Amino acid sequence: MSGQKKITKLITILLLTAIVLGVISGCTSSATKAESTNRLDAIKERGYLEVVMEPYFAPYEFIDPSKEGQEQYVGSDVEFAKYIADKFGVELRIVPLEFGAVLSSITDGKYDLAISALAYTPARAEAMNMSKGYYFSKDNPGYGLLIRKEDASEIKGPEDIKDKIIVAQSGSLQEMFVNEQVPEYKEFKRVSATTDGFLMVQENKADVCSVSIAMAQLYIDANPNAGLMIVENFEFEFDESVDGTRVGIPLGEDELTEEINKIVDEVVSTGLYEKWYMEYTEYAKSLGL
Repeated sequence: MSGQKKITKLITILLLTAIVLGVISGCTSSATKAESTNRLDAIKERGYLEVVMEPYFAPYEFIDPSKEGQEQYVGSDVEFAKYIADKFGVELRIVPLEFGAVLSSITDGKYDLAISALAYTPARAEAMNMSKGYYFSKDNPGYGLLIRKEDASEIKGPEDIKDKIIVAQSGSLQEMFVNEQVPEYKEFKRVSATTDGFLMVQENKADVCSVSIAMAQLYIDANPNAGLMIVENFEFEFDESVDGTRVGIPLGEDELTEEINKIVDEVVSTGLYEKWYMEYTEYAKSLGL
């Protein structure tokens, strides 16, 4: 091979090597950029925040049937979601799901936030980031049992339902209380929405429903002929060290969690969330919820 051909071949090899290295460098740069873009940055870049909730838990989140589209979702949690979106300078998009799907969609990282009256549990804390508490049970009654009035003399606590059918919302704190604090029952049924549990007791398809007392009382007040009541002088035992309704955030999104916690501090210290809660308690009553 002549010297000229050797030089030409060498130049060709060098050019091809440079091209390959450039492609690799470009891919590495793109990958690094993608990795460095956290969810908070992504939300601001795309211009909207996707918040998932189960809109059947007044006064936190519920539906106003006189409205349509995104406007139909109302409640103290909805106001909180709007406040967060405003702070981020983006549009709010509410995604309504059943409660079990609310939880799984956050653990899978499908949506940005779950704002759906979420209580802390160790299992949830392992599967997702959880914000500081923004509403606390000390401000309201805790969790108890809903029964028919006709059974008041018979059912006074968990020990009285060993031959009864109890119902609770699947994936909820109320379900956990049944599993941990009800020693025996005839059957345990799960439903996708707490209001379905209320109806099951009302229609004699179940005898007892594990409930948030505040929400159940709203339903009783709005439906005085339903024949329902809360078991008196009983509440499930609750660890106050993990008290507080919280925001669910995809696991590992620490920058987003930090910003959410700052906003939580604002709405708690100013009493803003408490104001929303009281406002939408009255709103829910006006709708007969």
